[in-house]
Amino acid sequence: MAWTWLFLAAAFEICWALAMKSSLGFTRPWPTLAFVLCAAASLGFLGLAARHLPIGLAYAVWTGIGACGVTLIAAVVHGESLSALQLGCIGLILIGVIGLKLGS
Repeated sequence: MAWTWLFLAAAFEICWALAMKSSLGFTRPWPTLAFVLCAAASLGFLGLAARHLPIGLAYAVWTGIGACGVTLIAAVVHGESLSALQLGCIGLILIGVIGLKLGS
C-alpha cells in the first residue's frame, strides 16, 4: 500500500506544480486554491508512504516522478520546449525510479 500512497503523492505533486504555473504567481484564486489543496494532498500521501518506506527512497521517487511528469505535461499543455538531451535525461530519471522500485 505504501507504493500506492507514493504514486498518489507524485500525481498530486504534478497537479500542484501545474496549478502553481496556472495561478500566475498566485494572482488567480482558483488555480491558487488548487495548488494549496494538491500540495496538501501530495505531502499527506508522501507522509503515509514514508511510514513504511525509507524516507530517502520515498523522496527520490516522489521528486523523480513529479519532475518528469511536470516537465512532460508542461511541454504538451504550455508548449514548453524540450530538447532531445532533456528527453533523454527524463528517461534516465524514470529508469532510476523504476530501479528504486525494483530494488526495494
